[in-house]
Amino acid sequence: TTKEPADVGEDIAQVSEKAGETATTQPSVRNITVTPEAELKNSTEETIESIVLPDVGSAAKEHSSSLAIFFLLFVLILCIFLIHFLLKIKFHYLPESLAIVFLGALVGMFMMALPEAETKRTEAFSPTMFFLVLLPPIIFESGYNLHKGNFFQNIGSILVFAILGTAISALVVGGGVFLLGLAGLVYRLNFMQSFAFGSLISAVDPVATLAIFQALDVDPVLNMLVFGESILNDAVAIVLTTTIIESGGPEMEDIGFLSQMMSGITRFFGVLFGSAAIGTVTAMTSSLVLKHIDLYTNPSLEFALMLCFIYTPYALAEGLHLSGIMAILFCGVVMSHYTHYNLSPVTQITMQQTMRTLSFACESSIFIYLGLGIFSFPHRVELSLVVWSLVLILLGRALNIFPLSLLCNKFRSHPITKRMMVLMWFSGLRGAIAYALSLHLEFDEETRTVLVTTTLIVVLFTTIVLGGGTMPLMKYLESKGSSKNRRRRKKDITLSKTCEFGSAIDSELLAELTEEELEQSFAEGRTHLQGFMYWDYKFFRPFFVRKFSQQELKDGKSHVAKLTDKWFQDIQSSPLISDLSDLDIDLNIHEDCLIK
Repeated sequence: TTKEPADVGEDIAQVSEKAGETATTQPSVRNITVTPEAELKNSTEETIESIVLPDVGSAAKEHSSSLAIFFLLFVLILCIFLIHFLLKIKFHYLPESLAIVFLGALVGMFMMALPEAETKRTEAFSPTMFFLVLLPPIIFESGYNLHKGNFFQNIGSILVFAILGTAISALVVGGGVFLLGLAGLVYRLNFMQSFAFGSLISAVDPVATLAIFQALDVDPVLNMLVFGESILNDAVAIVLTTTIIESGGPEMEDIGFLSQMMSGITRFFGVLFGSAAIGTVTAMTSSLVLKHIDLYTNPSLEFALMLCFIYTPYALAEGLHLSGIMAILFCGVVMSHYTHYNLSPVTQITMQQTMRTLSFACESSIFIYLGLGIFSFPHRVELSLVVWSLVLILLGRALNIFPLSLLCNKFRSHPITKRMMVLMWFSGLRGAIAYALSLHLEFDEETRTVLVTTTLIVVLFTTIVLGGGTMPLMKYLESKGSSKNRRRRKKDITLSKTCEFGSAIDSELLAELTEEELEQSFAEGRTHLQGFMYWDYKFFRPFFVRKFSQQELKDGKSHVAKLTDKWFQDIQSSPLISDLSDLDIDLNIHEDCLIK
């Protein structure tokens, strides 16, 4: 039944008078306060009903979801062929992420000609899907496949850049936007909105610079500083953005500004270290389980157990209102350092390739949706906010890199040169994580539209201008550097992440040590090991990593040899795809007939 406005007002008045009773409302009556207990109960009942008895029309939603999945898979296929084409023609001067964004934009332009209702369904980017499905494999793979030795040796400098540097960048951008808004120079944002924007836009993605570092064979310590800062920076930016939004919630309005800030700082470090502890403990548990339970001869069970351990810290941390991203990152780092060496050779290769493939697919999906967002999202461009945001981002990156580099150089045996400082500053590309975080903001509709549009423009500008300008800057700095100190290139420079980081086998991770070899390697290296690395090789590795006997090592090698022999036999037995000559084929057939 439809009520008149007067009746609705009377209902509201009656509900407000009954302070201790649960308000019972009808669907047509709005703005009536319901007690939290009743809301929780109704929400739970609706969730259970929707699971057990799906709503009317759910079949149509399933068809729509299937269409969206088909659309994503089709564009992913286009991405794979696009990257393969770029590698084939050796066009290494365009970052793959930028190429995929352009592809997504072209697909978005094409879909604008289709009926609007259908395109909106298939183009919709769900932040929930991003944080639950797409982001965890990317973060885990970056932690699992990094070169651990340099990471742990430089963990102090990496944490300084990732935590303190990200906080400085967020403070400069957030404070600048807020003050400029008060002065009327940019779109007006309140205090919490300004610093939430400053935090999310501090998530960097320096893929282009990392690829150049890899190709130029720069000091691996400096390479690890940039790479370690980039993977930790994403997690820190996510935690910082979430903390600021929570600190500005309704329940915090009655608290003073100083108390609110202290509560936010406490919450930030609590989430940061609590999540890291969950990921570390989970990884150490997996290492002990695989050390003492013999799954070595059953790669399928071994791999299935690893997949369970991978997602466990993410789910647990999110369930405890901590950061699943930070938990799964530390889980990946510690797993690669200990658990990986308890796996069979087949599972080691399977883990690396599965994680790299999942990471590639998820990253490509994110950049596809970022390209689609150029045409599918209802934009509102505030030019002054965009321009000042870019200025503040570059300023915040400079105040992050240069002072902290000078600070770290006081405690480092490998100093960071001024040339590297300039490259690290210029490598502050903003990526898809910043875009997804902007979609996750729960502000009013107008503010969300402005922030999403501004973030999208910043991401595209930094990817195109800074990413494309990295190569000329590198050549300019090379020409200015003295020839005496210039390193010789080991190969051509390429901006292809697939070409640089997608090798089939990582020799550092694919290793097994027998008991004698482990003791010998420690005896040879103990003279120059210091700090954490000394304690790691002396106590932690013997505790968490199993010692393989010579027989187990031979069994592992024979297992891999059988797999390669099986592949070679399959190739030989198929004349359609064999490169053997006709004579070889005839001889093989003749030999088979003689055996029979």
